[in-house]
Amino acid sequence: MANLDPRITPARPDLAAAHLRGKVEAARFVEGTVQEVIAGIAPVRDGPSHQSTQVTEALHGERVTVYETDEEGWAWGQLASDGYVGWIPAAALLTPGASPTHKVMALRTFVFPGPSIKLPPQDALPLGAQVSVAREQDSFAVLASGGYVPKSHLAALDAKETDFVAVAERLVGAPYLWGGKSSLGIDCSGLVQVALTACGIPCPRDSDMQEKALGKAVSLAGLQSGDLIFWKGHVAIARGRNSMIHANAFHMSVTIEPVGEAVARIAAGGTPVTSVRRLKP
Repeated sequence: MANLDPRITPARPDLAAAHLRGKVEAARFVEGTVQEVIAGIAPVRDGPSHQSTQVTEALHGERVTVYETDEEGWAWGQLASDGYVGWIPAAALLTPGASPTHKVMALRTFVFPGPSIKLPPQDALPLGAQVSVAREQDSFAVLASGGYVPKSHLAALDAKETDFVAVAERLVGAPYLWGGKSSLGIDCSGLVQVALTACGIPCPRDSDMQEKALGKAVSLAGLQSGDLIFWKGHVAIARGRNSMIHANAFHMSVTIEPVGEAVARIAAGGTPVTSVRRLKP
């Protein structure tokens, strides 16, 4: 698999996606089956085990092309949103129903079994989750799957936030979680991806991918709000020349802190800034 990133290439020595025939070596090739994430959040792991490292998360309504489901209930496949490959609990997937019409714009919302906030929620949906709304009833959106979600927490699928820095700031205090993508737990590149996606800006999953794909190189000395500051294995979002926001394992949360302080601390640990990328004109 020369020059093919294994994180976004559905190929193993024993199995690969049919479209990779002739590009990779594998014992067999399969077409794959499109499935839909029906859990609020589903872990995507690097192996078929709850003890395996979580590499990212799949959100409700997301499509996944599944190439294998093992006897232990793990599905190996590729996310449609960013191409990430991994193992997902098969119980979190189902044959796709109605196409999504709306997405969650609140940090988190609940799915109720009926039109009352007094009912025990069936599930919780994070920012960016997608749903199919069949109709509205009073203050609720009634999903095609039958649940009721406060309609004030939803927006049309094509709706876009206008400031990804402001979106990231809404997640201040969220705990750090390797591979996380929600207010329950999020990592540095997950924060960037969630914030940019909310604004309709395509974004790869990992910080090294983001550094290669996003924006243009600028100077740290001329930092502006919205600039992305990269280190090897880490990324932060500038709020201006002197402050930044990032999900980090030092504070174990999404934190706003002075740029100079963070740059010095991380450099003292042996990791200098590798680049600054500007998305905004």
